[in-house]
Amino acid sequence: MAGIERFGVSLESGLLDRFDKMLKERNYTNRSEAIRGLIREWLVKKAWQSGTKIAGTITLVYGHHHRELVKRLTDIRDDFQKNIISAQHIRPDRNNCMEIIAVNGTPSEAESLSDLLRPQKDVKHGALFMTSTGDGL
Repeated sequence: MAGIERFGVSLESGLLDRFDKMLKERNYTNRSEAIRGLIREWLVKKAWQSGTKIAGTITLVYGHHHRELVKRLTDIRDDFQKNIISAQHIRPDRNNCMEIIAVNGTPSEAESLSDLLRPQKDVKHGALFMTSTGDGL
């Protein structure tokens, strides 16, 4: 296996038991895959802190009958056109709407947009999820 480095890890048995249980719950096939995933997660978080370009989603849930809210959300999104890749409107049930907004840019740009959208009156819940663009992983 070219490019693969092997190393040993020492853990207390109780910690290893908890780790093994967690990787089974999360469907990892082995410890190496789980450790790689944890390292990548740490690297992505470190990249966010340095302002590296991210990709992500902002998810909003709100009542279907709030027409003024839709206009306010659209007006806010218009100011962030360079960061919005796509937006999808979904009806999870008869009374609610869900907007999924795919974004890219710096973490501060994504957070600024999210911080303007989520507190709007009549938004029931909103969440920002940031991840890597994949570069350097």
